[in-house]
Amino acid sequence: MAFTSKDVMELRQRTGVGMMDCKKALVATDGDMEAAIDYLREKGMATAAKKEGRIAAEGIVYAASKGAKHTLVEVNCESDFVAGGPVFKEYVAKVADYVLDHSDASVEDVVAAMQPVTNEYVMRMGEKLSIRRFVVYEAANSEVDTYIHMGGKIGVMVEASAGADHQIIHDVALQIAAANAQYVKKSEVPTAELDHEREILRAQAHNEPNPKPEAIIEKMIEGRIQKYYKEVCLTEQVFVKDNEMTIAQYLAKHGNVEIIRFTRYAMGEGLQKREDDFVGEVMAQAGLK
Repeated sequence: MAFTSKDVMELRQRTGVGMMDCKKALVATDGDMEAAIDYLREKGMATAAKKEGRIAAEGIVYAASKGAKHTLVEVNCESDFVAGGPVFKEYVAKVADYVLDHSDASVEDVVAAMQPVTNEYVMRMGEKLSIRRFVVYEAANSEVDTYIHMGGKIGVMVEASAGADHQIIHDVALQIAAANAQYVKKSEVPTAELDHEREILRAQAHNEPNPKPEAIIEKMIEGRIQKYYKEVCLTEQVFVKDNEMTIAQYLAKHGNVEIIRFTRYAMGEGLQKREDDFVGEVMAQAGLK
């Protein structure tokens, strides 16, 4: 029985399985749609697809290196139990290895390429898996260090000037994990963000019970902007391991190390968390809800 591209699309819509696997299923079953669905279910692919609507907001941030390339990846699953297990970590390591070998790929490219592997691990672990994000640094003329906190709850990757001592870079990575800097230095803060912050501060000053003169308000605003820099700019922050100096002073003390860039991932930030409602689940299964 022949089949068309429309049949492939229909099978994809009905199962959620990738186009190439749908085509293979139709070839294997001589174009029989229902047999192709059974074929995919037998292979475990359609079962994996059924999990796509579930929430994957647990997981880990993971770091890996290969030659001059370094990556930080976040991969999500559904539960802490699975996230802490060796099988999930094995899967994440495979994702990171693929990313390092295909550093120009987008997240969508990696998800598509890894789909057969993902389906296999979904079947092994029984949970939805999601490759959420990654970044790759290639350190040809620089130094890179990574830091993973609490088994993957926070991950940091820092790139610094060539020749920088790795202990210094590692201290900076610890700082970023702890203090959550957004930028390396003042000049990186977007003008629009500063203008927005000034407008908020100005409105706050005008809403005080006894508003001060405009000249004083403007001075207050600039003072608070400097405080804002100390919160969001790495080099302006007080060093968490020595509160007698800033990060800029720490770097100057150790040979004027330059921090080129950094990435900080907090696992699950911005993702909807699953809310287990066991009573509601039982009621639904019993036809009472």
